[in-house]
Amino acid sequence: MSNIRQAFDHGKAFIPFITCGDPDLETTKQIVIAMEQAGADLIELGIPFSDPTAEGPVIQDANLRALTGGVTTDKIFDMVRELRQTVKVPMVFMTYANVIYSYGTERFAKTASEIGMDGVILPDVPYEEKEEFAPTFRKYGMDLISLIAPTSRDRVKEIASHAEGFVYCVSSLGVTGVRKEITTDIGAMVQLVRDANPDIPAAIGFGISTPEQAQHMVQYADGAIVGSAIVRLAAQHGKDAAPYIAAYVKSMKDAIS
Repeated sequence: MSNIRQAFDHGKAFIPFITCGDPDLETTKQIVIAMEQAGADLIELGIPFSDPTAEGPVIQDANLRALTGGVTTDKIFDMVRELRQTVKVPMVFMTYANVIYSYGTERFAKTASEIGMDGVILPDVPYEEKEEFAPTFRKYGMDLISLIAPTSRDRVKEIASHAEGFVYCVSSLGVTGVRKEITTDIGAMVQLVRDANPDIPAAIGFGISTPEQAQHMVQYADGAIVGSAIVRLAAQHGKDAAPYIAAYVKSMKDAIS
């Protein structure tokens, strides 16, 4: 069993996302440590990519700032090596197929596993193409996390029954970003996952930004994922962002506990 499941062992999981290298990797490191101390159960680290198709403007801009600042996959790996000396919670990379292709799938999976990463999320790889990557990650003990969207309805059963780690339930159509309200029938979506695979945790992301939204979502799911609201704080406060993000993560974790 992967470490990822541990994130869901203590009640509802809070899963924050941060773009690595925005504003710089030293700040990212401080933010990750602060997020763990504030109660994050699992942390998603975004490896920046020049064309992040699933992302809204907030995370797109963060990708651009990070890449402009000279962030590379190898530098992110070095940062994770340092983080793993103290950070114990499960961590997964979120990135795009091209980043892994260009690095070399085998080399990427092997290195990511060696430095202590637990899984990877590839939003641009549909379920039908998952097997291009999954066996290599599996070989190194890492989970390739599957995403389901409101449009996946007929395929949810199949996706969930083969899922690893947890199922990432996309709450809204479109790209990532903060939303005033989330109108998808989340309860029905999560129920489809549970019917297909009662053992796999389901976490909801895309659009969650307030403690009230998170609280509402975890009535149905096992965890809440937040990205844009945190990346926005990083953009706002730059090198001083860690304490602001810690306070935000704490407020979100408290709301779902």
